[in-house]
Amino acid sequence: MKRTYTYTAGKKTISREVNYIPVRYIIAMLLTVLEVLLIIGIVAALCYFVPYFYLAAWVTEIGCVIRIISSDDNPDYKVPWLLFVLILPIAGFMLYLIFASRTLKKKYVKRLSDLAALSYEKNDSAAFARLLQEDRAIHNHAKMLAEIADCSLFEQTDIAYFPLGEDMMARLLQDLAGAKKFIYMEYFIIEEGKLWNAILEILKQKATAGVEVKVVYDDIGCMSTLPGNYAKILSRYGIEATPFSRLRGNADSEFNNRSHRKITVIDGYIGYTGGVNIADEYINEIERFGHWKDTGIRLEGEAVWEMTRLFLTDFGINVRHLPKPQNELYPKKATGGKGFVIPFGDGPAPLYRRRVGKSVIQNMLAYATRYMYMTTPYLIIDNDLCTAIENAALRGVDVKIIVPHIPDKRLVFGMTRSYYARLMRVGVEIYEYSPGFIHAKSYLADDTSAMIGTINLDYRSLVHHFENGVWLYQSPAINDLKEDIEKTLEKCRRVSEAELTPNIFVRFFRAVVRIFAPLL
Repeated sequence: MKRTYTYTAGKKTISREVNYIPVRYIIAMLLTVLEVLLIIGIVAALCYFVPYFYLAAWVTEIGCVIRIISSDDNPDYKVPWLLFVLILPIAGFMLYLIFASRTLKKKYVKRLSDLAALSYEKNDSAAFARLLQEDRAIHNHAKMLAEIADCSLFEQTDIAYFPLGEDMMARLLQDLAGAKKFIYMEYFIIEEGKLWNAILEILKQKATAGVEVKVVYDDIGCMSTLPGNYAKILSRYGIEATPFSRLRGNADSEFNNRSHRKITVIDGYIGYTGGVNIADEYINEIERFGHWKDTGIRLEGEAVWEMTRLFLTDFGINVRHLPKPQNELYPKKATGGKGFVIPFGDGPAPLYRRRVGKSVIQNMLAYATRYMYMTTPYLIIDNDLCTAIENAALRGVDVKIIVPHIPDKRLVFGMTRSYYARLMRVGVEIYEYSPGFIHAKSYLADDTSAMIGTINLDYRSLVHHFENGVWLYQSPAINDLKEDIEKTLEKCRRVSEAELTPNIFVRFFRAVVRIFAPLL
């Protein structure tokens, strides 16, 4: 079912047709709410009617408090849960026991050892030796990234940078049309419209011609953009598709640990990623929040192997039957590309024991000596990352952060602005993208290294979601990224200190919301 709504963007009135939320999502959400209320209600009733049962509840609450305090979680994440547990009797610790976990579900963990057979073998010791000769600090950073993300260092990869989503998608359509063996696509959002329809026509043609086509889309990300049975619809065209972490109405962490990844792999040696989802607003075909500024990159070479592995992992943990290992998944194809590149993934334990994206950004801030430029749609960070940004600025590094001027979520935008004062006090420059909404996730340090991918500066990306990125060193694409950021800065307004004195009600609201930001 669809509905049409209109909205105003600037001086334009725009009509848009969207899907209602399919019934199965509504049922799943209602089941979750009912399950939570039932569990809390049963425990509350037992405390009231069963003698001394309240003592067991009291002991459980104390145990939760001890568990929260002694855990290895970030203190910013502990505080809101402590408030819940201490302020809300019974309900607080029950909510903690149900929703606090950020680890991958057991049913997914069981698949991981089997999925290892779909990985690739890569000896990157020679590449690391060459990088060590270039720069020891960069070498050590790359070594850490490869270790914590379980990935490899690659060379001889051609990389093309796209300053807008429409630029990337034009090239993507050409590459999809040239696919010979397989096409893998994974996106947080896929929405029916001009862009997806053009892609889907190619996918249907390729599937008919015998090309293997697989698609993964996030079940919550596509809740209002695709029919609830869209995987079955695609199967009619010969496309193997699956929603990522299908919403079933379980009172657990299924609302977290979503796939925010954006990956396209073509024939194992062409790969795309960046901030661009498959929806018309990402290519400015429609306008909702002013001009939509997004970025992406295209990789050609053996570095795409890691993107293939990431896709197969996500596909494999969500389907009934595992994909079969194939030699053609990882073709050996060296190109003349210069520099070093590490495609990597990030996500919950036990896939990743550390926060990969956060570590990459912190390390870039640590080894930057001249400047660090960052673009992000959201700025909601923990104290560790905030301190790393401050330390870089205090060392004399020119730190610039570009965020949107027209928000897509007003609550989140208010939280973003709440960080301005602290960062600006130490010399960090904050810019808002005047033409509209910047969705790019780009990080650039000293003309030599960069990271482009799906990782925002917010808790969702840095803690909860499955994400992916590409770290670059001495790649020609880095110059293209710098040029684009400099041109983007010309279209931005720099936030001044005079704007940092909101009224008391705004300050109170932001303070309260920031407490619970890690849970949002």
